[in-house]
Amino acid sequence: MHVIRSGVPQGSVLGPVLYLIYTADLPAHASTTTATYADDTAILSTHKNQDSASDSLQQHLNLIEKWLRQWRIKANTDKSVQVTFTLRRKTCPPVKLCNVEIPQADDAKYLGMHLDRRLTWRKHIWTKRKQQDCKLRGMYWLIGRKSQLSDASKMTIYKTILKPIWTYGIQLWGTASHSNIEILERFQSKTMRAMFNIPPHISNKYINLDLNLRTVKEEIENYSKNYQTRLDQYISQLVTELQGEGSLRYSRLKRNSIPDLAIRFAEK
Repeated sequence: MHVIRSGVPQGSVLGPVLYLIYTADLPAHASTTTATYADDTAILSTHKNQDSASDSLQQHLNLIEKWLRQWRIKANTDKSVQVTFTLRRKTCPPVKLCNVEIPQADDAKYLGMHLDRRLTWRKHIWTKRKQQDCKLRGMYWLIGRKSQLSDASKMTIYKTILKPIWTYGIQLWGTASHSNIEILERFQSKTMRAMFNIPPHISNKYINLDLNLRTVKEEIENYSKNYQTRLDQYISQLVTELQGEGSLRYSRLKRNSIPDLAIRFAEK
């Protein structure tokens, strides 16, 4: 046995709890917002001026660098990226962590979500589209048109394995444009035709009705309604900011706000 002077044990039941305690005093900054989930950390700096945004971010990183040295924690700078979320062409000046300049990128992956600099969600949707394609090819022998499985079993497999790939984070990427949403809509229709050997002359509308299957747009509305219902059950400042006045809106991108997704595709 020996004394552990830094870090937490990995692979143990208490590991995640000990890590949260170990990193609970992560420095904050008045001009930035810190979002953490396990060992994934995102720092957001918002300002109309790019230089001011980077200055606040660099000040926060300097505090974190000092904290890392104190607790003997090594930051993975190779997996760190700096993204300027803006509709402008200019990007924020680069920042450094531990004397290493953080590379700038047009998108970042955080908790399974691909965030592009204009928040169009196009890369995220295409990534999920490709993941579904790979998964479908690997399972085609099981759910393809020549499979001996019943239609009910095929649909169960689709809803439990393939569908969750694109429904993850739907409350956020549901603000994407109609053209980007159609990417997933077309793939779902293509999958249904392949699974149940449906002739090409039958329209997608009747396929969905016959299979009792929601379209992607209908799923966006359904998930958003359930999401809003859950939010109404919590009393929190963060929850309040996610709904009602002050909620995120994409006026320049002609996007609906996140609370409005529940009725986005309703017939007018």
